[in-house]
Amino acid sequence: MQTLPIKYLNRKEIDDQKWDLGISNAINALPYAYCYFLDNMAPEWSALIVGDYEVLMPLTWKKKWGIRYLYQPHFIQQLGIFSDTKISDNHVDVFMAALKNRFRFAEIFLNFDNQLKGAPARRNYILLLKPGYEQIRSCYKNDLLKNLRLTARETFTFKGGDLDDTLQSYQHEYKHRIPHVKSTDYEAFRQVCLSADSKNKLVIRSVTDADGSRLSSAVLINDAGRLILLLSVTSRSGRSRSANHYLIDQLIREFSGQDLVLDFEGSDIPGIAHFYSNFGATDQPYYFYRYNRLPWWIRLIKP
Repeated sequence: MQTLPIKYLNRKEIDDQKWDLGISNAINALPYAYCYFLDNMAPEWSALIVGDYEVLMPLTWKKKWGIRYLYQPHFIQQLGIFSDTKISDNHVDVFMAALKNRFRFAEIFLNFDNQLKGAPARRNYILLLKPGYEQIRSCYKNDLLKNLRLTARETFTFKGGDLDDTLQSYQHEYKHRIPHVKSTDYEAFRQVCLSADSKNKLVIRSVTDADGSRLSSAVLINDAGRLILLLSVTSRSGRSRSANHYLIDQLIREFSGQDLVLDFEGSDIPGIAHFYSNFGATDQPYYFYRYNRLPWWIRLIKP
């Protein structure tokens, strides 16, 4: 990598087949970096590339007041540099310097393999599913086991779910907590899910009670060796009856024994982090990177 120049390519210059293959071959591959995910969530993305797509960095950008800047799209937790070999700290620095030559401002999240000195770490809990269900369950925390014993008294059904119903429930439940996520973002995410579904990569599961009422649902993507919990929603009744605990436990039971990483996609929120860690999940941090080279008159507005 040290002897190869970093090339900048606009979206139309990128070979989709080579790009997706490069992501698949990366030791730190993530589904967010595939063309179908980026094209829906950040249509004007471009990239930094080394060699014949051996090292890749998707760049999600927008333009305001004639100035291009990097941002993190909704529903894409982390991007950064992807490579088929280990990325050194020096290589990360080289890529970050290349960003500054083209973009005046950045607020982005680098993936778990892009540790950058001084970049704040964000929590992301993961669970290896290969060991099998019984071994995984043996690492469950006591309060989780207590909640699961309570669900055993219920007449819950774990089954497939509906994408549109789950998205509508999620929007209704969380619209006041995340008002910055607009209807256009949800529609773009829906298109990501439909694309994933066409590739047999989409997983939707729900928990219903004896009356058929949906208590908890989750949308996941099974790609690049990861089963990523893209979003989940639990009703008030479901929370009081631990339906969300039951949902995750049943997902683990379904996919255990496979060479997959269950990626909980968070969280820095203490209560959510505690919930995920109860399943024996461990933190695999990713990194926030920010710089500001905007003109002084804009910095008065955006420090």
